[in-house]
Amino acid sequence: MKLTILSPGPLSTIQDAGRFGVLGKGFSPGGAMDTEAMALANLLVGNAPGVGVIEMTMLGITARFDCDCVIALTGADMSARLNECPVERYGSIAVHPGDVLSMKAAKTGMRAYLAVAGGFDLPVVMGSVSTNLKCGLGGFQGRKLQAGDELPLNQSGAAYRSRRISPPGNDPDSISLRVLLGPQDDAFTKQGIDTFLGSAYTVTDKADRMGLRLSGDKIESKHGVDILSDGIAAGSVQIPASGEPIIMMADRQTTGGYAKIATVISADLSRAAQARPGTRIRFVRVTEAEAVRLRREAEKKQKQLEYELLYGE
Repeated sequence: MKLTILSPGPLSTIQDAGRFGVLGKGFSPGGAMDTEAMALANLLVGNAPGVGVIEMTMLGITARFDCDCVIALTGADMSARLNECPVERYGSIAVHPGDVLSMKAAKTGMRAYLAVAGGFDLPVVMGSVSTNLKCGLGGFQGRKLQAGDELPLNQSGAAYRSRRISPPGNDPDSISLRVLLGPQDDAFTKQGIDTFLGSAYTVTDKADRMGLRLSGDKIESKHGVDILSDGIAAGSVQIPASGEPIIMMADRQTTGGYAKIATVISADLSRAAQARPGTRIRFVRVTEAEAVRLRREAEKKQKQLEYELLYGE
């Protein structure tokens, strides 16, 4: 049972919920950039939310299946077709031996996700099948997918079941990301913080899985932005010497020596992951209590959806 990559797109990798408990060894968690889209793709085929999927960036794959299986596509709209017939995102799709899935450039969003019922039969490295490109480990041979790669599939044993949810609306050209100030917001002047919260920033073409580099008004610091290196969380907003923000994402380094003015709350990280070059971003300050409430609401919503898709009639 396998899926053969005919055309890989510019950056397609195996990703799951990420690698945890290894920061002290110098490894970032990695994992899917858009964890919500990854989880939904898995639930639509009957998998647990964190099973490994194919993450595609800007342009999707073309792949051939050699077996009966069930797949689902979520995230960016890449005009998917199965045997040249259009197929919808956010629904389960039955495929058969010889079927070819083809995808184009993203019409909306930045990253799409392909889940297969049962997941991919790949080695687990430090608790994860996610691809760490810098270290050359995990995923499929520790690298991005190439034409001719044959990805082994697990036998799910599950019969096809129709599952479908409403896809999110088209990604806007401008988004707001909610943030908690800190941990080094005291390194910036009041004017600098006002600039950060009051300006619109543009995602540059240097944005990648490590971080979203933004361009816009410079953020003023008190005495420079160099600090003793400390840990970097997902969503940390670093301010380097240029004064322009970088939102640290899945493949971020474990520590860094630039002051972090704020952190994007977890409930908004998937929206950040779908921001493409040219997207305008504004930062909105929230309280810690609000951030906790929003996270709990997001977790409750996913649990309800998980129950409905996996166990509902």
